[in-house]
Amino acid sequence: MSNKIRVAIVGVGNCASSLAQGLHYYYNAKTSKSENIGLISPVFNKYKISDIQIVAAFDVNARKVGQDVSEAIWKQPNNTKKFSKPPKMGVRVHAGPILDGIPKHMLSRFPLVKRTSDVERILKKSGAEILVNYLPVGSQKATEFWADKALNCKIAFINAIPVFISSDKKWAKRFSDAGIPCAGDDVKSQVGATILHRMLIDLVQTRGLIIDGTYQIDVGGNTDFENMQVAERYKLKRKSKTDSINSQGKIKSLKIASVDYIPYLEDNKIAYINIRG
Repeated sequence: MSNKIRVAIVGVGNCASSLAQGLHYYYNAKTSKSENIGLISPVFNKYKISDIQIVAAFDVNARKVGQDVSEAIWKQPNNTKKFSKPPKMGVRVHAGPILDGIPKHMLSRFPLVKRTSDVERILKKSGAEILVNYLPVGSQKATEFWADKALNCKIAFINAIPVFISSDKKWAKRFSDAGIPCAGDDVKSQVGATILHRMLIDLVQTRGLIIDGTYQIDVGGNTDFENMQVAERYKLKRKSKTDSINSQGKIKSLKIASVDYIPYLEDNKIAYINIRG
């Protein structure tokens, strides 16, 4: 039996690009943390970075569909930092369903593939053991579609966006009853605004102050911020961030807001954090 961790990706955007680049960059990672800047765990249980293998990928962007994953990660509107160049993987991107994956104001942002591949057949043929959901924030129906496919194909589901699956009782029960792992919902940047905000609150409280209120205002220039210009799509992201900050202890007045999309910032976010106590 192969020791590889076979991963399928839904949404070949900036996060998927960073994952693919990271897998290549750290492929020969040493076991010592000090020799692997930016890598928290060089070895997890018996698995190394080189044991993670992308075996399938899905998107709706015509610029990406049909391309090898190593090429699709550079297609517009992706604009994440380039820090490594993965070799060809022999894994082409397949067309997934659009559903509610793209807000109306972004439908003309890039050419769409309106046909949908036979998702279950592709997942089963790929031998994928884990399905990672990198769809845009607010993709409720699309995320549920892929969660269903994971259940049908009996593969683990990692939900990397704040559409609640693993933290929803009904969905959690479905995965539990099927004996299939499900994890999420959402992910944090390694040293991003949310974890920094949490640590600042912890620092203030540790030093004996009582916090009356705090807010965080974010601006950015990637498609995540462009997508979150729709308030209905942003509300679950706001809840995810708010719950994370409140994990440090309930705060009376707390506001998290994604204020604007500023294209020239590209894949950079600027956060303004205020704490009053």
